Amino acid sequence: MIKKELFETDLQELAEFAKVISHPARLAILKYLADKKTCISGDISDQLPLSRTTVSQHLKELRELGLVHGEIDGLKVNYCLCSSNIEKYLLMFESFFEPVRAVDIQCDTDSIAKSNSTVITSINKNN
Repeated sequence: MIKKELFETDLQELAEFAKVISHPARLAILKYLADKKTCISGDISDQLPLSRTTVSQHLKELRELGLVHGEIDGLKVNYCLCSSNIEKYLLMFESFFEPVRAVDIQCDTDSIAKSNSTVITSINKNN
């Protein structure tokens, strides 16, 4: 059994969404399609600093999750954002983080960083 299967389905879905959007190239593709506000026919790699093959691989990830649709039109592919799936994942993300955001714990990151640095320095001196 794969360990991730031990977790709730919605957490698995949310993790897959996070994984797909975790690459800057995929975010750039989504942003480009959103900026154009229309379906794009042709080669998106002309707009990004990546090869066609690399863009194609990233588009495949986005299509598999349903964030982008690609429809063949002759020799070209028309790429469109799938707003309903994007909205679904954004609502899942928001729903997940709502209780996390609501926790009223102030974490002094500066003192934690200093504390960790002191511990590491101490360990290094002892070795």
